[in-house]
Amino acid sequence: MPFAPFLEGWSLVPDGEPIHTHSSDLLPVYWRGEAAMLKLPREAEERRGGPLMRWWQGEGAARVLAHEEQTGALLLERLTGLRSLVRMVREGQDDEASRVLCEVAARLHLPRAQPLPELAPLERWFRSLEAASRQHGGIFVEAADTARHLLDTPREVGVLHGDLHHENVLDGGERGWLAIDPHSLLGERGFDYANIFCNPDLKTATQPGRLARQSHVVAEAAGLEPGRLLRWILAYAGLSASWWLEDGRYDEAEPVLEVARIAAAELAR
Repeated sequence: MPFAPFLEGWSLVPDGEPIHTHSSDLLPVYWRGEAAMLKLPREAEERRGGPLMRWWQGEGAARVLAHEEQTGALLLERLTGLRSLVRMVREGQDDEASRVLCEVAARLHLPRAQPLPELAPLERWFRSLEAASRQHGGIFVEAADTARHLLDTPREVGVLHGDLHHENVLDGGERGWLAIDPHSLLGERGFDYANIFCNPDLKTATQPGRLARQSHVVAEAAGLEPGRLLRWILAYAGLSASWWLEDGRYDEAEPVLEVARIAAAELAR
């Protein structure tokens, strides 16, 4: 059991069944009487999230209760509020959910006095899109060209969550909505809003008129130039599709490419 050393070392009491994702093992626990979540990352990208969560110091993100740098093991406050951004969208509150995500992003983007943790430059992430554009052409080329222009002319560069969407912002009760599971990037803040448009699911994301409406909602709430936000959406959707292709998941790539096509069509208006 991978959790055993941390249960003993941090004096934790299990409070449920383990949860296993593609990149981490998680266990609900109690720590000093407080509901918490023990997270053991299995990938380097996930291990970078711990120092950033500590850097945020609970402002816009779940509080870190304990952290081991060598393994990346993380003990977080457990967010047990009953509200859900995914459910809000499904109940017709898409605009409201997007505004919540923008509010959380704004809190995460605030500067802090302490030195920055290790962050991956946004340019590094887009290598997969460049490769896809050479191999597959089509909308990938337009997305890659757009990404290249954005990366060559950065604005408002700072700390990015990197994976901000409806399932990574949870109800923290009295503490409000809080983020989890960052990818720890450094780049233009507009990038952090692009993933909203591929979520909470691709059926919703590709509904006629949804992207156009939400781009106005997000641009206004986040204080972003609408055209530049659309370019980030196009670039991000192309990048996301390229990752699916790398994994051989062609069925998953096509709906994301449709998001890219919709963004490109909006830009051409």
